[in-house]
Amino acid sequence: MTENLFNAEYDVTKKSKLRKFYDSKKILIYSFIFSIFVIFVVTSLYFENKEKKNILLSDNYLQAKVYLQNGENDKAVKLLKEVIFSNNSTYSTLSLFLLINRNLLKNSQETLDLFEHILEKNKFTKDLENLLIFKKALFASDFSTELEIIEIVRPLLSEDNTWKPHSLLLLGDFFMTKGETIKAIEFYQEVFKIKNLHPDIYKYASFQLAKITNE
Repeated sequence: MTENLFNAEYDVTKKSKLRKFYDSKKILIYSFIFSIFVIFVVTSLYFENKEKKNILLSDNYLQAKVYLQNGENDKAVKLLKEVIFSNNSTYSTLSLFLLINRNLLKNSQETLDLFEHILEKNKFTKDLENLLIFKKALFASDFSTELEIIEIVRPLLSEDNTWKPHSLLLLGDFFMTKGETIKAIEFYQEVFKIKNLHPDIYKYASFQLAKITNE
């Protein structure tokens, strides 16, 4: 009997403490629950809106291709530029490549600016970022100065990466077309300092060096 009475008193005391704790912390508890709810709702809305945006960008990109098929180039260019400035790493990049491949941008500086915008406003894996830099350099090599082209490829030459040997070949070709064979030779020879490249890369560098020697 005494034991039951003790247990009953213990339960009452325990409930009383819990009640006091709840009364003192209930605002905090409600705030925490409300915060969790808000976070859940906001997160759900964010991903829902993101998905809708991706669908819209996909539709716009496909619509631009339809415009091109119908010969409505101006409409296609306008729509592709809108996609580029939406700052979606996938569709912005695809849109720029489509504009370049179809030769739809008549202003070279505008094309370089679009490359720069995409690189600054989007997040890419390092290898994809380097690919974009190389594509930019490849495009710019037709009209840029020596200093400009070297500045573009500088990030690719500063460390080992997939696109470093391609950049060296690009610079070699650039100086070769300018008639600056000494500089061209220097860049072609740099290729052989990189180990374990595809044989075709070494073969191309050797071919270009032999071509210079026989001229």
